[in-house]
Amino acid sequence: PQKTSFHRSQTLGYKNGFAFSRLPTVGIGGERLSVNQLAQAELEELSNQRPTLTYGPAKRPPPSGFLPAHVALDKKILKFDAYFQEDVPLSAEEHYRIRQVRIYYYLEDDSMSVIEPAVQNSGLPQGKLLRRHRVPKNDHGDHYHWKDLNRGMNITMYGRTYRIVDCDPFTQVFLESQGIELNPPEEMVFDPYTELRRMSVRKYITPSDFDQLKQFLTYDKQVLRFYAMWDDTDNMFGENRPFVIHYYLADDTVEVREVYKQNDGRDPFPILIKRQRLPKTFVDKKKTFPSCVLEISDQEVLEWYTAKDFAVGKSTTLLGRTFFIYDCDEFTRNFYRDKFGIVDFQPVEIKKKPLKEVPQVIPPYNGFGILEDSLQNCFSLFPKPPRKDVIKILENDHKVLRYQVAMESPNPEDRKRRFILSYFLSNDMISIYEPPVHNSGIIGGKYLGKTRVAKPGSTPENATYYEPSDLTIGSTIEVFGRRFVITDADEYVLNYMESNAERFPAAALQSLRDHFRPQQVVKETANSDIPALGTSQQGLDELIVQVQEELKLHKHLNNKNIQEEFLQCDKDGSGILDKAKFLALCDSLSLPTQSVLLNKLIDLCSCGEDKINYRDFLRAFP
Repeated sequence: PQKTSFHRSQTLGYKNGFAFSRLPTVGIGGERLSVNQLAQAELEELSNQRPTLTYGPAKRPPPSGFLPAHVALDKKILKFDAYFQEDVPLSAEEHYRIRQVRIYYYLEDDSMSVIEPAVQNSGLPQGKLLRRHRVPKNDHGDHYHWKDLNRGMNITMYGRTYRIVDCDPFTQVFLESQGIELNPPEEMVFDPYTELRRMSVRKYITPSDFDQLKQFLTYDKQVLRFYAMWDDTDNMFGENRPFVIHYYLADDTVEVREVYKQNDGRDPFPILIKRQRLPKTFVDKKKTFPSCVLEISDQEVLEWYTAKDFAVGKSTTLLGRTFFIYDCDEFTRNFYRDKFGIVDFQPVEIKKKPLKEVPQVIPPYNGFGILEDSLQNCFSLFPKPPRKDVIKILENDHKVLRYQVAMESPNPEDRKRRFILSYFLSNDMISIYEPPVHNSGIIGGKYLGKTRVAKPGSTPENATYYEPSDLTIGSTIEVFGRRFVITDADEYVLNYMESNAERFPAAALQSLRDHFRPQQVVKETANSDIPALGTSQQGLDELIVQVQEELKLHKHLNNKNIQEEFLQCDKDGSGILDKAKFLALCDSLSLPTQSVLLNKLIDLCSCGEDKINYRDFLRAFP
């Protein structure tokens, strides 16, 4: 282990173009050689010798040439026959496996290799199991030598134990020449599972007394024909399909052919089951037997189909399909009458099963698009747009009913918002627009695009939509979860409903008339020639009465809260408030300041340009 250099000394040289060999002075790794060297006594003896004067020095024979080990033992290999045992834990057929190998020992450099001869269809990676190299013997740095090898012994290399059973003649001669006593050879052990597979299965077949040649000569070209029906209606897209079953008496084979009709839409493959012997009862299979086999032999089948298994009015299962035989031909009837004595061949009438009526289930409305338009996808693969009332569109084109609505919300900021609801008479659609209010913090604009709005409680099966008769002053409408209260309307709405009074209920028309009557009175008063109405006390009292009649429609107003709010804002008790503060307070109390009468009352209560006497204004809220 202490060696670090393993090179050899050079023994070949050239002088004047001639090659000559010289003896090595040191061995491998620089060790001193004990051969080819002169001892000290021999050197002294040579120095004391005197030349012989008479005969001269004696001539000595030249020394024999030196042959290195890699030249002398080149291509000399010791061959041993061995085997090792390998465990097989995951097999029910074998518990261990014997693998035969050959161990080669190379004398020139003391290296070894293990080769496993290839066995056909073994399924194992065979060949070189151990490459050629010096095999370690133990953990102390020793290596295997040819002196360690013998017949009838175990040798362990890299955790695997090999049993050496024999060697070749060259190995036997070499080891005996070196004085090694060889053990007697042993017999090679073979793998029991491989030997079992090589043994042929012995079959004992008793010759049958049935003469197949006689059957062929007797029943050649004689075929039994049955008319059958395969009911596959239990599966998806299944149907009743007619078939013809042929039973060949010559060799007991069965053939099933399909019956095709003109323009039935099926590919022309007339044979469903080709002519073959069909198994009726199988032998009990083992768990290891594959469930799918290409060919079925007599070993797997206990009973085959024969002519006795076919009868009119009975069902027969052939390769997993159940065929109902409802009739047969005349030759088949005669054969069964003569062979088996059967006389009942009454054909069975096949009735088609009525098709089950599948109810059409309409899925729930998902909220996208118009209900009628989305519903067309449930009726046709290529949906068509719903039909429109063209006459209604032409008669009511550009006719729009506009209403002012307020949002019902627990949020006080939303209660102040005002919207314009437009009802389009041509297609019964509704749109909502919010006028922008400066410094309100809410972006105005389009709130709801043109669409049909269904009433609360409406279902996709029975959809009801808002109509002009539902839009009255003070009524509440629900638009996609938001509630709005109608507070005002255009005069065009009243004129349209009065011109078409037969289409609207009397209550809806009367609510609009009551809403517009005070405004018409104010207009008539403003257009009259009495100039003192706006300044006299009598004109103020009459205007207060008109305002009170209009405010009766707004039942949500609380007069007590209005009185208290105005008194709290007037801290000095003068009865005069700034106009901006007055209008802001009216908006917070949801007073309809956009009303014509209320604006007239505010003008009469004004004291200058920016002051308002709120006490005269509160007379309208007793």
